[in-house]
Amino acid sequence: MSNDSSVPALWETGDLPGIARIAGQAWLRSAGWALESGTRSARNLGRAMTNPAAAGELVHDLAVDIADATRAVGTVATAVANGVPLPRAVFEASVSLSAREKRRSNSERRPEDDLRERGEELLRRSRDVWSEDTSHPAYARIIDDMAPDEARILLLLLRGGPQPSVDVRTGGPTSLLSSSLIASGMSMIGPRAGVRHLDEVPAYLNNLFRLGLIWFSSEQVENPLEYQVVEAQPDVLDAMHSVRSARLVRRSIHLTPFGVNFCTACLVDAGDVTTVPKHQLPDDTH
Repeated sequence: MSNDSSVPALWETGDLPGIARIAGQAWLRSAGWALESGTRSARNLGRAMTNPAAAGELVHDLAVDIADATRAVGTVATAVANGVPLPRAVFEASVSLSAREKRRSNSERRPEDDLRERGEELLRRSRDVWSEDTSHPAYARIIDDMAPDEARILLLLLRGGPQPSVDVRTGGPTSLLSSSLIASGMSMIGPRAGVRHLDEVPAYLNNLFRLGLIWFSSEQVENPLEYQVVEAQPDVLDAMHSVRSARLVRRSIHLTPFGVNFCTACLVDAGDVTTVPKHQLPDDTH
């Protein structure tokens, strides 16, 4: 047995079993922090089973954990031998171990690690047959980005179907080859939807398009008579009379499939809309 008087002192005070417990606790604490750090999680264990490089990283991480635990035990033993109370020695060693692990974790973690973990969690949920996800996670963000009048426009499209719109362009004999746009996207969507701010309708439509809820088709709606009311509006007539020769180009505004799902999930009660009017699918240019 060593002649170092600190060793018998530890045995005599009965602290050695406590040191053993500290060793176990320190290792477990280190392992817990390692799991939280993301670089030594169960995800890495799965990679290690199929990827030799990942296995090497895992072995390295485990070696670091064991070294940390051993260092913590040695620190506590030295402190107790020098007269520091055992609870205080354990506390100080734990604080030191925690700080060391956090520094190492912060230095090793890359920004893309967070994205990769979120992607893996997304795939895990996709494989979960018991998942109760019922709505798209983007719906909440979309609602935050919408004005109340825009919700009215979506309800009009959901219940009333595609809406007619017209462009006013210059006419004349050469208009089929070359013409200038005078006014675009003119419609009756604002009045029909009952929006409060009619002058904001173009901005509303642009925002709904940006959110992926509607799209603008170059095709007409099925019933050509629906264009008569639009073409008789004062703003359309003013645009046509602003040039010597003008012509109308008939278009339409539709919900996207994503927009239909959003409306039925967020804006109406289940069963409120039993049949959704048919909307065209966006073409490759939109």
